[in-house]
Amino acid sequence: MTKKNIKSLHIDILSFGFKYGSPVDSNIVFDVRFMPNPFYDKKLQHLTGLNKKVRDFVLNFSAVANFLKKLYALHDFLLPFYIKEKKSRLKISIGCTGGRHRSVVIAKELGEHLKKQHYNVKIEHRDIEK
Repeated sequence: MTKKNIKSLHIDILSFGFKYGSPVDSNIVFDVRFMPNPFYDKKLQHLTGLNKKVRDFVLNFSAVANFLKKLYALHDFLLPFYIKEKKSRLKISIGCTGGRHRSVVIAKELGEHLKKQHYNVKIEHRDIEK
């Protein structure tokens, strides 16, 4: 896959909270509510997934590390097919309960992985302030 081909696909990554409704315009949706929830740690509850302490909490579990490896591999496999089909835009949504902690961390991690491969990536955190 050439850089020119990769640049032709614009990827929007959205973190969201399921309790506020699933996004209806997503091409791919992942549910990360299986991960330990920082909300139940009083020191982390008021923070968001953009905070290093929350990020470290979420990424500290082996199941999360394994999930990220599989998530990266899945997207590394799928994205060239979307490009081949001349898809110009792809929306990947990642949800947790409230959209403030786990989904934010995973959306950011996936976005960074794809940016390293020169994809055009925009990350949005829909429910981070709720």
